[in-house]
Order: sequence, then C-alpha cells, then structure tokens
Amino acid sequence: MRNIWIITKKELKGFLYTPIAYIITAFFLLVSGFFFYNIVVWFSGQSARMMQNPYYANQLNLNKMVFESYFNNLAIILMFLLPLLTMRLLSDERRMRTEELLLTSPLKISSIILGKYLAALIIYSLILMLTATHSIFIIIHGNPQIVPLVTAYLGLFLMGAVFIAIGIFASSLTENQIIAAVISFSTILLIWVISWIGEGAGAGWKGILSYLSFFSHFQNMIKGVVDTKDIVYYLSFSFMGIYFAYTVFEFKKWR
Repeated sequence: MRNIWIITKKELKGFLYTPIAYIITAFFLLVSGFFFYNIVVWFSGQSARMMQNPYYANQLNLNKMVFESYFNNLAIILMFLLPLLTMRLLSDERRMRTEELLLTSPLKISSIILGKYLAALIIYSLILMLTATHSIFIIIHGNPQIVPLVTAYLGLFLMGAVFIAIGIFASSLTENQIIAAVISFSTILLIWVISWIGEGAGAGWKGILSYLSFFSHFQNMIKGVVDTKDIVYYLSFSFMGIYFAYTVFEFKKWR
C-alpha cells in the first residue's frame, strides 16, 4: 500500500504541475455550467406556464426535469474529457523511455498501475466535487429530493472510475497520447451505443446488451435507486481495465 501511495503522490504532482488538469477542470466546469444554466432557465419557463393550471402544477418535478437532464449531460461530457485526463499516464513512460526503469524497479507492476489509477481518480473526484455547487444552488432556492442527487453523484463517480480504468488500459498500449485518448474514447463510445443496438434486438439480446451499457446502470442511480448489480457492474469493469493494463505490462516485462 505504501508503494501505491508513493506512485499516487508522484502522479498527483505531475497533474498539478502541468496545465492539462487545469484545462480539463475549467472546460468541464464551463460546459457543465452552460448546460445547468440552460436547463434551469427552461425549467423556470415551464414552471411559470404550468403553475397557471393546478393539474399541471402538481406534475412539476425538480429532480426529473432539471437533474436528470443535467446528470445525463455530465455523463456525456465525461466521455470526452476523461480520456484526455488518462492519456498520458502510461504512454508518457514509453515516450520518455522510462518504461524499462519501471519494469526493472523493485516496485510491483500492480502498485505502479494502481498508483496512477488512484491519482487520476482523486483528480476526477475533485473536479466532480466542484460541480456540487450547482446542486447546492438548487437546494437553497428549491426543494429537490436529496437522495437521488447523492446516488446520481455516486453513479457519476463509479462511471468515471470505469472510464479512467479504460483510459489506463488504452494508455498502456501506445506511446502516443492522442492515440491513447482515441482508443479510450472509442471503447467508451462503443459500450455506450450497445444499449441503442439492444433496443432493436430480440428479448434475450436486449437484456444482455442493455446490461453491458454504462448508461443503463446510471439511469437507475439518477432516479435514486442503488442496486447491487449496478455497483458490481461498475466495479467489475474498473477491475477489468486495470487488469488488462497490468497484463500488457507483464507481457512487456517477459518479452
């Protein structure tokens, strides 16, 4: 555990001393703020019209009309941004010709990969926490249900953990950061569109393909439902991404 934390601190310094983390954070907050503002303005207009009719006024749902759209937009933004956050984690070692030093060092390969993964996860968690100001604004001025907000953030965290694990694996395959980002994004996009394919498939395949999609599990959490199968799904995919990256490095070590 101590070795993992050594690598984590080294990578955190790398993130904080280079502009990439700040650029990603600023862009994420800018785009998420843009979506949040427009969704709130739309909801305000809808509320003004629906309040004139008691029947429609009873159908106003702040969580459904504001936060479901907001969190779904955040999930899509993460598809583009997290590959940029992870693209340098292992590809940089190959580009800087320090990969051999890592492979021959006393540190275990698993400690190196887990340390880098944990560092990216910490940076992502900090970025995600900054978006909580949007939710706090609504809590102060409105009356949303708190449980769906908490579970939605849990879902974003778990889904981001999977995206980071996929990015770690993609970064282990090449020394080119751009290629690593493209591989990561393409893999995430492919698993996302699986749910679309499942909509037109037969009953048996529809259930399987829907289960494999990141976003079908996320929808449950947005609604405030925390199912064990959703947690297991995200943890399993995170483990697979880390394990595949470990396998790539083990292959290089014994090649």
